[in-house]
Amino acid sequence: MKYRMVEKIPSWIKKLLLPKLSEITGEIKAINARIDSLEKRVDSLEKTFNERFVSLRNEMLTRFDAVDKKIESLRSEMFTKFDSLEKRIPMMEKLTELEIRIARLEKEKQVVKS
Repeated sequence: MKYRMVEKIPSWIKKLLLPKLSEITGEIKAINARIDSLEKRVDSLEKTFNERFVSLRNEMLTRFDAVDKKIESLRSEMFTKFDSLEKRIPMMEKLTELEIRIARLEKEKQVVKS
């Protein structure tokens, strides 16, 4: 059916339109090739972006884990030192009492000497 329509087109129109149609078809193919090329580049960029994003995310999570471990280590060390101090406080209080008694005894000794 299409062939019959082409036969009915006057030859002068064919001479004018067919080269233009052929030219337009070539341009469309070139545009399609450019679009395909751009799609490949976009896909490549998207893949690169995703890989970098995942890499940075994993690196960030690794660093956060390291910071969490360091904080936990410092917390543990702090509690150990607090426990040690709590154990020393009664001893320090007794030592202070002894120093006060010694000071009193020395004063009494000086009073007795004079």
